[in-house]
Amino acid sequence: MVTTYLNADLHCHSVVSDGTLTPEALAARAKANGVELWALTDHDEIGGQQRAAAAASALGLPYLSGVEISVSFAGKTVHIVGLGFDAEDAQLQRGLRATRGGRTQRAMEMSEQLARVGIADAYQGALEFVGNPELISRTHFARFLVERGSCRDTNEVFRKYLTEGKPGYVEHRWAALKDAVTWITQAQGVAVIAHPARYGFSANAEYALFSEFKAHGGRGVEVVTGSHSVAEALRYADTAREFGLAASRGSDFHSPEESRTDLGTLPLLSDALTPVWELVHERIQRPTH
Repeated sequence: MVTTYLNADLHCHSVVSDGTLTPEALAARAKANGVELWALTDHDEIGGQQRAAAAASALGLPYLSGVEISVSFAGKTVHIVGLGFDAEDAQLQRGLRATRGGRTQRAMEMSEQLARVGIADAYQGALEFVGNPELISRTHFARFLVERGSCRDTNEVFRKYLTEGKPGYVEHRWAALKDAVTWITQAQGVAVIAHPARYGFSANAEYALFSEFKAHGGRGVEVVTGSHSVAEALRYADTAREFGLAASRGSDFHSPEESRTDLGTLPLLSDALTPVWELVHERIQRPTH
């Protein structure tokens, strides 16, 4: 029996996408913070998986493969986390390559918009913060704008420049919900809706998201996550039970300087929920020593 009382952290980011730490440093931080099951979930990229798994194994830390896929749904960007999949799966790799493909053009359009409000060379500036140019994102632009003194911190950048209706925001068509869930499940993984409270959907749109997600084979939802309040965690625990979904838990950690929730510091899941790791227990990579 796999317990819900497990300090699992199944959502974080490395320099392979928009985090500031290497997979190895994240593994060490997770272990030091008491994490008992860990997954690295870089955006639309699984290039850090071997490094993360090897680092976790060396530390005696059980590991699940992970990814966070960007999806367009009802006019918003939604994130779907995949856990416990075969990282060598060709269809998954092709899908992620296609999803990454539009980021460069989007970044150039963001830079052009920022130039119109007096912020020059933002694309080149953002590239200074990018480990993988294929994965240039709003977070990299935010770090550049903080460095140049345009804003005090990355939260202020998003409020002023990089959200819908502000200069610097460029919508991007990501993967379809059905495609993302299919890539994960056909690679023997479990698909999870990430941080659902962040999307700001109406009740009807959120019901449609969960209904379609489950119809396509999705099986989990993040209940306890870095951006959820206690009330939101309770709300999505109810949603998990309503839709028959397993519950996941992850900090969404990006950086020691930027993230308000550190690896391994979240509240535990309620024992009234089915933890997502019960669905993928045979896919957990356990240390052999």
